[in-house]
Amino acid sequence: MAGYMNRATLIGNLGQDPEIRSMQSGERVASFTLATTESWKDKRSGERQERTEWHRVVVWNEGLIGVLEDYVHKGDKVMVEGMLKTRKWVDQAGNERYTTEIVLSGFNGQLIMLGSPNGAARGEDAPSSRTRTRTQTQTRTPAAAPSDGGYTPSGGDLDDEIPFGPCVD
Repeated sequence: MAGYMNRATLIGNLGQDPEIRSMQSGERVASFTLATTESWKDKRSGERQERTEWHRVVVWNEGLIGVLEDYVHKGDKVMVEGMLKTRKWVDQAGNERYTTEIVLSGFNGQLIMLGSPNGAARGEDAPSSRTRTRTQTQTRTPAAAPSDGGYTPSGGDLDDEIPFGPCVD
């Protein structure tokens, strides 16, 4: 194999709500920190040990930024897949610094929501005013969509002519 691969896949919890900024060009960028936790049983003491690593994630994909803005909040568990990029910058004291980020851009980035911190699905009674329910954003509804407006991949009586679930903006 003569190719190269730069791919990072992480599953973790958001350390804070995603920060979304607009560039002078009008393009938007989102960033957040993701905590991944490793746990093991100490061989000597028999006690459970835990170590958390923090990762910086930067999103340049407008579709994923919309999902982050409307549905993803501090504490939520997500899976991200993107490229590792290290950039150099100069701090206020004039020192050169480096930071490595997982960058989700174009078609190379992926974000999968795995759940909220307490395991409950977010809905109309969600604590955040930015959360919209799936039924408010649906653009096409299958003939026999579930009564709650959500997509149920394991069942439901979806129309056979529609190969995927309902479109969500």
